[in-house]
Amino acid sequence: MNIRSLTRGDGVLIGAAVVLFIASFLDYISYKGLTIDAPNAWDSLGNAIGVYLVGVIGAALVVLNRALPQPRKVLGLDLGQVGAAATLFTAWSLFWTVLDLGEVDAGAGLILGLIAALVLAAAAVAGPLVPALQAPLVGAPRPQTPQPYGMQPGQPGPQGVPGGYGYPGAQQQPYGGAHDASHGTGHPFGAQAPAPQPQPQPQAAKQPEPQPAPAQPASDFAPFWFAVPVARPLYAEDGGQAPIAELAPGTWYLAVEQRGQALVAQTQDGRRGVLQDTTGIQRG
Repeated sequence: MNIRSLTRGDGVLIGAAVVLFIASFLDYISYKGLTIDAPNAWDSLGNAIGVYLVGVIGAALVVLNRALPQPRKVLGLDLGQVGAAATLFTAWSLFWTVLDLGEVDAGAGLILGLIAALVLAAAAVAGPLVPALQAPLVGAPRPQTPQPYGMQPGQPGPQGVPGGYGYPGAQQQPYGGAHDASHGTGHPFGAQAPAPQPQPQPQAAKQPEPQPAPAQPASDFAPFWFAVPVARPLYAEDGGQAPIAELAPGTWYLAVEQRGQALVAQTQDGRRGVLQDTTGIQRG
């Protein structure tokens, strides 16, 4: 379960469910002109369990279904749809109960429960439809720049630029390069050291040494961190249509390669796959 995948709509559901549960312990009705103790919903299990708790459980099913990596089904029914139906049932029952009280007045528990149930049902139905309710409930953390192996955090990398895997401006030294202490230059692994130049005769003019050509970058693409606005599937690199993972909002992933409009992304556990839908991603 990824808590960072919860949306603002889920936050409204959780808050309304808590208020609904508290309302079940308040006065269900009040008698006009009488000071006797009024019952609450728990004095009748049909109201407490059959109405109030149905709404609370429905909200829990909706939030749980959205927090899971893959939607779950029971007897062919989606958990989110079952939860939304439960919240609608609670709101409908409390609404008609308030209208049909007769000679008694609605208590604080009934009025507060009706308000919470209406908010609960509205959030469960409108959550997947309203963009404002689809925003992440918890903001995405700022990615920490990885440091090269053997360097302490805060220590500058090559040429004063923080280095490390995934940092676009990092400059990597060629593998196996040998460092020349006298000149401060490195030679690639397996390359022959330049042959010593003969000393010029005093009568001959000194010829300028040829300057090495600057190395050309292998590719214009540089790895970067990114986050997705909504949950999106990650497909296998071999072109398979079955998702191998799901990228959740609020989590940073590393883009290691670009294929047209798609990105090859790497998850925290080392799995790689193709993110086909890159619209609206947030670059780190």
